[in-house]
Amino acid sequence: MILGVGTDLCNIDRIQGTLDRFGDRFRNRVFTDIEQRKAEGRRDVAGTYAKRWAAKEACSKALGTGLRMGIAWRDMAVSNLRTGQPVMHVTGWAAERLAKMTPEGHEAIIHVTLTDDHPWAQAFVVIEARPIDTKSGRSAPVSPLGLA
Repeated sequence: MILGVGTDLCNIDRIQGTLDRFGDRFRNRVFTDIEQRKAEGRRDVAGTYAKRWAAKEACSKALGTGLRMGIAWRDMAVSNLRTGQPVMHVTGWAAERLAKMTPEGHEAIIHVTLTDDHPWAQAFVVIEARPIDTKSGRSAPVSPLGLA
């Protein structure tokens, strides 16, 4: 079942301007060390930060709060699997909110996708609740078409 959906569109030039103006103060307030290492190692530093900014905004919307009610920017972080697939991690109040909105007997799974085409970066986040198989303690398998 879908618990929440969020999207955000971010102007890469706006992020570049913020980086130019505030530098480390902005980076350290919004992005985790892992996110900063990823962005600073890329050719398009501002584009990488903009995609992560959009992902955090989208995640906060999928959590049903936006960036208020105690969610901090660094409570949401994007990393990448070896395949390049982005993964959203939540901690702090964002993790508490996720736990509260997840029905008993279910596991929350956060799906995230990122894209950019200068000057825009965009993210979509879908939060899914998957039933936990009581025998294995793991999420119940899903058929290839997502049908039960």
